Amino acid sequence: MDIFGNNKGLAGDKKIRKVNQREDSEYSLSVAESAQDNLGVNQRSQKNITFLKATSVIIFIVILTKLFFSQVIYGKISEDLANGNKIRPKVITAMRGVIQDSQGVWLARNVPTYDLAIYPSDLPKDKNSRSDIYKKLAEITNDSFENIKTKSESGGLFLLDQIPLMENVSHEQALLLEEKIQGLPAVFVAKRASREYKILPGISHLLGYAGKVSQEDLDDHPDYLRSDWIGKTGLESTYEEELKGNHGVEQIEVDSKGNIIRTLVDSNNREPISGNNISLYLDSELQQKTGEFLTQAFASAKELTGQEVTAGVAIVMNPNNGGILAMVSLPDYNDNLFANGISNSDYSALANDKGKPLLNRAVSGVYPPGSTIKIMMAVAGLSEKVITTATSFDTPPTIEIGEWKFPDWKDHGVTNIFRAIAESNNIFFYSIGGGFDKIKGLGINKMKEWWQKFGLGTKSHIDLPSEANGLLPDPAWKKKITGESWYIGDTYHASIGQGDLLVTPIQMIKIVSAIANGGKLISPQLVQKVIDKDGNVVREFTPRIENAQVAAPEIIAAVQQGMRMTVTDGSGRSLADLPVSSAGKTGTAEFLNNQKTHAWFECYAPYENPQVAVIVLVEGGGGGHEIALPVAKNILQYYFTR
Repeated sequence: MDIFGNNKGLAGDKKIRKVNQREDSEYSLSVAESAQDNLGVNQRSQKNITFLKATSVIIFIVILTKLFFSQVIYGKISEDLANGNKIRPKVITAMRGVIQDSQGVWLARNVPTYDLAIYPSDLPKDKNSRSDIYKKLAEITNDSFENIKTKSESGGLFLLDQIPLMENVSHEQALLLEEKIQGLPAVFVAKRASREYKILPGISHLLGYAGKVSQEDLDDHPDYLRSDWIGKTGLESTYEEELKGNHGVEQIEVDSKGNIIRTLVDSNNREPISGNNISLYLDSELQQKTGEFLTQAFASAKELTGQEVTAGVAIVMNPNNGGILAMVSLPDYNDNLFANGISNSDYSALANDKGKPLLNRAVSGVYPPGSTIKIMMAVAGLSEKVITTATSFDTPPTIEIGEWKFPDWKDHGVTNIFRAIAESNNIFFYSIGGGFDKIKGLGINKMKEWWQKFGLGTKSHIDLPSEANGLLPDPAWKKKITGESWYIGDTYHASIGQGDLLVTPIQMIKIVSAIANGGKLISPQLVQKVIDKDGNVVREFTPRIENAQVAAPEIIAAVQQGMRMTVTDGSGRSLADLPVSSAGKTGTAEFLNNQKTHAWFECYAPYENPQVAVIVLVEGGGGGHEIALPVAKNILQYYFTR
């Protein structure tokens, strides 16, 4: 470049500087914009990082929570399941109600006892493992393997109810068993209540007993458990619904060995409700004495007849309400044998005993009533106007019809209805039943009507099971059974309580009571009221009147007068020295082709205002006035002087 071009160089240089300045400016602007962009990016990145951190924390918490539940909570459940733990209901047995007499004295109560039992649902499902348990149990119980297996699996392996393997073991035995069964799954010692019965003459026939449920019981009561006990006979059976109570239940957790780990709080849990108590009309002291007096009569009968006498019945009833104050049937049995699970040998001994101690003769024994039926025949004859209170005639010692003779036990002479009852005149009552001389007679069909009106031929409706109906013979029955026709002699025999007529002692005391109370036929009743565990009366029984006036009051009064004459002038004169007035009727009933006689006596006292009616029967005891009457006298003496 020369000296003349210097200005050109300057201009170019300025141009270059401008260009550079513009580029620098653009660069600075670019740098500023870039810095601004980077700032935005950084801010956005910071927000993203914060979000990620928060998200990470939340995820971490969720993971920790899941780990806690899976390891701590579900892990425990998994452990329990792995160990065979399970939840199942446990039954809390309800206490059975108490049976007591009219004074509150217990007659049947509960006492603690123990059972060795098994829960089938807790048994291993593996057959070999179960067999090992059964073998060990067979050794512990001295039972066979097969019996243990049968008992344990009788209801299936999913049964939640307990199955007893040994019952009624003592507390000491229970402690030993608990040691021996350690480690055996599903096996445990259960505490429960057993029944205890008071020992009184004849009381077993009234109370009966409770026993282990049978398959038949379960069919009739599907809500019962296989471990339950149920009333089998007597009042225990009649009042099962009142006495049994309602079982409680609680949900429990058990381990694989059946050990209780804990009781769960559950809405399905419920407390047991004890059964109601039942209070009887019965007087236990009178029951005891009645049994003693009846036993004394057996000894007297043996002296009289020369033969062993061991059976009889004595009943004391309030004629105004039907309440049974005492009822003794001998021989009896000890119902505590059944309460503890009776052995085969003990049951066989009772069942095969010739004295039939399991039979309640008071309600299930049937007998010819003998002359005790005459008070009812007197009502029938007067009501049907076959005779009147003015009827009187000379009764011969024997009625003869063709070759047949129907004798009396003595020559009574001129007799009316009052004297006929007092002296037990057979001829007079033959006439009422079958007719004689100018007396037409009722005839068998009309006699049967009156038997039925007084409750014969059907149950008395006492609150006991297994009651007999008795037998009311008539021409159709005889034709069907024997193929023979009915004769006048059959009517004669029936009219004095002989022949085929059969009654129960409880039916006869209904008749005596109906005469005593003025004509009301009342059902006998043992239970007076049902009481809950707190002493509140749940149910009170009122007299069950079957017939408010079985015959006209004046006719009943006439028969009462005749029964009173039995004591003042007739065969019951030994009752005259009692501290109260009384009325009665003797009876002697032939059986075994007239080879033996049952001794009967019926009465009530006081005569003016009856409080008790009594019926006594001594099987094969001889004469009623000799054997049965003293029992009734002793009962009345004790009742009115104690």
